[in-house]
Amino acid sequence: MELISYLFLSLLAHSASGASNTPDDIFILAGQSNMAGRGGVTDNKWDGVVPPECAPNPSILRLNAKLGWEEAHEPLHVDIDVGGTCGVGPGMAFANEIRARSSKIGVVGLVPCAVGGTAINTWARGTQLYNQLVNRTKESVKGGGSIRTVLWYQGESDTVRKEDAEAYKGNMEKLISDLRSDLNLPSLLFIQVALASGQGKFIEIVRNAQLQINLPNVKCVDAKGLPLEQDNVHLTTASEVQLGLKLAQAFLESS
Repeated sequence: MELISYLFLSLLAHSASGASNTPDDIFILAGQSNMAGRGGVTDNKWDGVVPPECAPNPSILRLNAKLGWEEAHEPLHVDIDVGGTCGVGPGMAFANEIRARSSKIGVVGLVPCAVGGTAINTWARGTQLYNQLVNRTKESVKGGGSIRTVLWYQGESDTVRKEDAEAYKGNMEKLISDLRSDLNLPSLLFIQVALASGQGKFIEIVRNAQLQINLPNVKCVDAKGLPLEQDNVHLTTASEVQLGLKLAQAFLESS
């Protein structure tokens, strides 16, 4: 009898901690450093400032590097984008906003997959990044829930060489088609971000490619004009928040 009582109390404690939660609505965060989040990062150190829009919530979870669900908090990509210092990204502001504005959204599951400094060709089908993206996405639904959207912010690395910038549109369209095929989700909503900055001089070529993607159920949110950190590449914390709200608006308009 004592053993049964102990097991029952342990189960209650586990449930109360939220550790047994699984998400209802799952969102994939992919791309490079501005999706992973560099808000508040200076000299490879994060200032630790978390805006209220990015506050944790027991109903917002993230899939960690060990493929387990846990309560989400900044920095979302801390154990995924391990080659850089992660700070605030758009994911938490996005999740809080869609929960606040839609009664149809249940427990949100965020699946961080972004890695800083990655060009579009490093995400092509068969690469390590692509395989990790597919595997983490498939793992995210094993406990239930449905994949609602891929949020994609990438392209700064493709602004350095003109040939890469000019090839961006075709590479991006193929990535979207391949991902939908491999996930068996032919109409999966894909919301991409048009660049606010770049590492080279061919930013407008990549931006135009992003704005002209011609596939069904692909939306584009423009980050141009959002303030940047002193490196002129990464969005500030306030800009990451604004981007998260823009992405939320795009999702809610598409739902």
